[in-house]
Amino acid sequence: MEDVGQARPVAESARSVSQIRDYDLYEKGLLKIAWVKERMPLLRSLQARFSKELPFAGKRVTICLHLEAKTAYLAEVIQSGGANVAVVASNPLSTQDDVVAGLVHDGITAFAWHGASADEYAAHIAAGLDFQPDLVIDDGGDLVATLHRERPEQVKKIIGGCEETTTGILRLRSMERDGALRFPMIAVNDAYSKYLFDNRYGTGQSVWDGIMRTTNLVVAGTHVVVVGYGWCGKGVALRARGLGANVIVCEVDPIKAVEALMDGHTVLPIAEAAKIGDFFITVTGDKNCIVGEHFDVMKSGAILANAGHFDVEINKPDLYNRATSVRTVRPNVEEFELSDGRKVYLLAEGRLVNLAAGDGHPAEVMDMTFALQALALEYVSKCELTAGVHDLPDELDERVARMRLDAVGVKIDTLSDEQHAYLAGWQHN
Repeated sequence: MEDVGQARPVAESARSVSQIRDYDLYEKGLLKIAWVKERMPLLRSLQARFSKELPFAGKRVTICLHLEAKTAYLAEVIQSGGANVAVVASNPLSTQDDVVAGLVHDGITAFAWHGASADEYAAHIAAGLDFQPDLVIDDGGDLVATLHRERPEQVKKIIGGCEETTTGILRLRSMERDGALRFPMIAVNDAYSKYLFDNRYGTGQSVWDGIMRTTNLVVAGTHVVVVGYGWCGKGVALRARGLGANVIVCEVDPIKAVEALMDGHTVLPIAEAAKIGDFFITVTGDKNCIVGEHFDVMKSGAILANAGHFDVEINKPDLYNRATSVRTVRPNVEEFELSDGRKVYLLAEGRLVNLAAGDGHPAEVMDMTFALQALALEYVSKCELTAGVHDLPDELDERVARMRLDAVGVKIDTLSDEQHAYLAGWQHN
């Protein structure tokens, strides 16, 4: 690791235009980035190749992500490919000011600080667009939506980008259906090497890490209500069961509801589950999943947490309207006392609990996701794709999985020519 006391000229340039909380935190941030770098061999491999090939030479890249150590290392990998990089936050409560300072020290422009107000958050997004990117990486769709909604002329210079969240892909596909999306975006979230591991194992572990470190309460023997049984919901339910909880799943999709039943969980409507639950975790990507009528029947002491991208899944206005008093009783824990004396607790203001109240997914999981992001950005920068949402090529998806196996020293079998022929034909016995 470099001597962090020696600032470089490029860092001074980034520092002069960045909007961050405190540059003097950079040493602590660089230590965090160094810690995850040692545990992200796929990104290290891509960084080595990018440094030689410079696939982003002459390009400006704006990255809108949760600004913690793992995403910081992704930004540095893109920078190693020759790009001039700026970062903005995709969530004001997940930004770690020391990590942002570390990025600025390493020559990356940043517009973000922890706890930004709604106006500050919007101003940071605008500053990231003022950076005049050629390529973008988005998380949740705010950057791309703002670009199309407020800067139609600037859209013309964007080569393309990639998006890694379920929420972001939903927004992009809606834009595509409306004929509004004007450049190609790669749906990284839909790659097998992303959602099978990041959404399930990453979300499952990090959500409970955020809840447990915030509340310091036992999970075993409690009733955990998981609202939404997509891949993220599956991960949350799997880990809850492993911690000894009784898991209740709420779903609107009959196929996913059957899957939850066969996975051994109880399936109930939210109106019924609300009377039973001790912990509630929303993982849907939709709004108003838990609303006033559900708060009205919850047990005193119920814990509410959200693991969807935006803070709209738990209806906070309904909760505030029912409260006779609201106070912060622990960091990231708000107590709402209701008119009948019951108390319910909201974690991390209803924002992403695993990032607003924790450090997000494990480094080894995000290594795969961010390898996909880096390869997707390289792909979209080299190929002349039409405007719209594009799947990541299967070859890149499989490459990341093979890179992960190589990194952990695992070998697998290969098909023989005879086996390939058998699977490809129909006239064999």
